[in-house]
Amino acid sequence: MTGFRFHATPLNGLEAVSASSAHVFAKHTHDTYGIGFLSAGGQISASGRGQVEAEAGQLITVNPGEVHDGAPLGRTARSWHMLYITPDLVAECLSDLVSTATDLEFQFPVFADPAIRALLSSLHDQLGHEDASADAQTFREALVLLLGKTLTRRTAPPLPLPDSIRRIRQRLDADPADAADLQALAHDAGLSRFQLIRTFLRHTGLTPHAYHMQRRALLSRRLLAEGLAPAEVAAACGYVDQSHMHREFRRRFGLTPGAYRSARPSRNFIQDRNA
Repeated sequence: MTGFRFHATPLNGLEAVSASSAHVFAKHTHDTYGIGFLSAGGQISASGRGQVEAEAGQLITVNPGEVHDGAPLGRTARSWHMLYITPDLVAECLSDLVSTATDLEFQFPVFADPAIRALLSSLHDQLGHEDASADAQTFREALVLLLGKTLTRRTAPPLPLPDSIRRIRQRLDADPADAADLQALAHDAGLSRFQLIRTFLRHTGLTPHAYHMQRRALLSRRLLAEGLAPAEVAAACGYVDQSHMHREFRRRFGLTPGAYRSARPSRNFIQDRNA
């Protein structure tokens, strides 16, 4: 397989992806928890937990908001299978263990555990084809078991976010399509441009502009998943033009907006069957 495949899943808040690509991913974040494994090749990546290398057979994870990138080891494509789980679904799955998912994290960005690998493989095998029958409760049980075995309470709290940076981040989150001029952001934060860039980078891992473009990219991906055409999405997200969105989207996600829209199932047959 070359490219990306998005599987239909039985649970809201769960995305499953299989991919094979030599793409070098720029620094980016997810709003979700991600856990999966490499099935071929290898990858080097820098994350909030340090630079790591992963080889075929090893497990890989990412936490919500964690800045990371990814490049193949050597020049050959690597293949991987990932589950992306929203914090709401994590909290629902583990509601009898924790009251909130905000202090839960995957501790290791790369690790080896044959039992966890087998559990992940079984979850992906259950997805099968888009029109295959599935037992949502059986799948949920396996997901609860997976999350209970792999998520731990955060050992150290994140750096307290200054009110000025919180305001700017909330503004960028609320309206990714806004122009977000650096001078205006610095004025709103009561900081110089240098102070804003340095402080924002320290607390988020990204500069204000990089964070803004990441939020815009995530918005564009959500709108594409909802069925909007790329030209409509580019306009709605504040890109200069469709070509601008095309470049930014591919750099972050490894495929073009059109390919992403085509690769996703137009309907989730498994969820429809279990509704």
